[in-house]
Amino acid sequence: MHLRDVLIIGAGPAGLATAIAAARGGLDYQVIEKGALVNSLLHYPTEMVFFTTPELMEIGGLPFVSPYDKPTRLEALRYYRRVSDAFKLDIVFDETVIAIARERVPDERAGAFVVDMQSARGVRRSAHARTVVMATGAYDFANKMGVPGEDLPHVSHYYTQPHPHFRKRVVIVGGKNSAAEAALDIYRAGGHVTLVHRRAALGDSIKYWVKPDIENRIKEGTVAARFNTHVVEIRPTSVLVEDQAGQREDLPADAVFLLTGYGSDTALLAGAGVAIDPATCGPTFDDKTFETNVPGL
Repeated sequence: MHLRDVLIIGAGPAGLATAIAAARGGLDYQVIEKGALVNSLLHYPTEMVFFTTPELMEIGGLPFVSPYDKPTRLEALRYYRRVSDAFKLDIVFDETVIAIARERVPDERAGAFVVDMQSARGVRRSAHARTVVMATGAYDFANKMGVPGEDLPHVSHYYTQPHPHFRKRVVIVGGKNSAAEAALDIYRAGGHVTLVHRRAALGDSIKYWVKPDIENRIKEGTVAARFNTHVVEIRPTSVLVEDQAGQREDLPADAVFLLTGYGSDTALLAGAGVAIDPATCGPTFDDKTFETNVPGL
């Protein structure tokens, strides 16, 4: 049995930075990734521009060079590929971790972890490590609305690109960055957008250069908006909504985007015995070491 010093679950920016630190420390490590490199970024909108500047996205001291003040998604994907190659990071792709458990190992006082995995082709294997780092991000699970029709084929919790929605009627549910940017994208690509938000106004956290843009489009009527309104049902060609006064309206829709946020998958952590904080829905951990209540995890 090969016992590694550390297994890192997730090949996003945090997982890659952890791998670089492990390599520099002379540790025997491996990164396990269920999809592609920086899998969450891969599923961001294709024409997305990041809020942060390039230097704040750098890891391992490798410069992130961009001609723009704010880098694009395409540049970020290229940068993290370059990082992985420059540091010759040991990454296994298309393997999903299905369980993490403690296992007693000869001559190991605290024992070690056994990590069970399954590949995209259904092949099962196990790996062993003294330490496990979970770097799985918070983009795996969309916040479901629990309304009828949420699983219809023209409904999505992830927005990708505007072109397919040219001259089509699109309903976007949400009031923060994702919803605002998708609405502007589709409007500028010739789509007819209606934004539905349960609150009285758009969120204050919207990027400072996006907020006035979307607000002005709403004021001039080129992007329609329904505030203080929630979705009752999604139908094959429309979305039934209701305002605070109980008035209902059937909004025509060729496509529906439910951009209401995302959450982490804590099932693995909970299954390994990690305490989950009910306030944050994330794991409890030491602020200084990031270690959970399960030593070594």
